[in-house]
Amino acid sequence: MSDHNLYAPATGASNQKKAELAPKQIEAWRNFSKSVFTEGVLDEKTKQLIAVAVAHVTQCPYCIRSHVPQALKKGASKQEIMEAIWVAAEMRAGGAYAHAAIALDEMEKYS
Repeated sequence: MSDHNLYAPATGASNQKKAELAPKQIEAWRNFSKSVFTEGVLDEKTKQLIAVAVAHVTQCPYCIRSHVPQALKKGASKQEIMEAIWVAAEMRAGGAYAHAAIALDEMEKYS
């Protein structure tokens, strides 16, 4: 099943409606987003690869659909994008493993 069947499509009309409902917030958001993705110490390609990885960790289909093409436009290869996704997968799994320390601590209380 395609995620298009699970999530409402992000359209120009839906973006306009959201902007109309909260114009000050969308302006602030757009300015923030623009500043975050502008080249600084990190180049724009690197920032887009980070965004691809984070989009996979947060499991945001809209973000994935937005940032994968942007990463490609900024010069990322398909291999770099996939490698960024694998970094995200390791970090997500690593979090579960690391939090096992909390479970061990709780188990010790019942020993």
